[in-house]
Amino acid sequence: MINFNGILQEDNTVISNNNRGYSYGDGLFETIKAVHGKLLFFEDHYFRLMASMRILRMEIPMNFTMEFLEAQIKRTLEANNLLSQSGRVKIQIDRVEGGLYLPESNDVNFIISVKAIDEDFYLLNENKYEVDLYKDHYLSPSLMSTLKSNNKVINVIGSIYAKENRLDNCLLINTNKSVVEALNGNLFLVKGTTIKTPPLSDGCLKGVLRKQIMEIIKLLPDYSLEETSISPFELQKADELFTTNVIKGIQSITKYRKKEFKNDVAKMLLQKLNVKVRLG
Repeated sequence: MINFNGILQEDNTVISNNNRGYSYGDGLFETIKAVHGKLLFFEDHYFRLMASMRILRMEIPMNFTMEFLEAQIKRTLEANNLLSQSGRVKIQIDRVEGGLYLPESNDVNFIISVKAIDEDFYLLNENKYEVDLYKDHYLSPSLMSTLKSNNKVINVIGSIYAKENRLDNCLLINTNKSVVEALNGNLFLVKGTTIKTPPLSDGCLKGVLRKQIMEIIKLLPDYSLEETSISPFELQKADELFTTNVIKGIQSITKYRKKEFKNDVAKMLLQKLNVKVRLG
């Protein structure tokens, strides 16, 4: 079952060829982890979604409050028997049909879909996880690149490239040749007692879990956090690399080219993240 504009219906909806999200990439999405009906970091997700809709000049409905969306998500979880286990929630927003590049209206539709996942809390995957740079195409650093929009072609073809080259992920580069993020999450680099992550001005996604990890790092007495550009050269000099997203949590990178990495900081941060989830 999916939730289309507040109406629960079978998950077999076929969108029109005039759907603006399909035709022009005129849409956004938000991915949320739900644990036994609790929506992790939901306030951050909500405000990111509202800010993104404003940037795209979408008309935010008067009833589109945090309480309304939370209730609609929980209705959808309940309809799919997922209130007593963990699930991946996806909210899709697109501008209503009409117009060409210039829309006839800035009103929006929303679709909420859910899918069961196994892990209640975040676990560290200690299996081999090898990455390399994806250099066929570059991100253009701008406010638009920080949004979770429907325009994710570089992530799609980058994922195909990773599969073809037997990689577990790839790291994206911007037009300034700085390393920005992974295909499916934000990037953190550990060197000594310094933990770096690219700034939003480099074009990385304004990740919800990125924010949580940064808040945790700022409270650590033995480490300092730097939001700063990361060059490809720094990757092989790092002690540790890891990526973050709200579904998987923290993913340690075990190998980049010939360099292998440990995961001590990732383990420590993951423990603190799970404490934050339990207390939140």
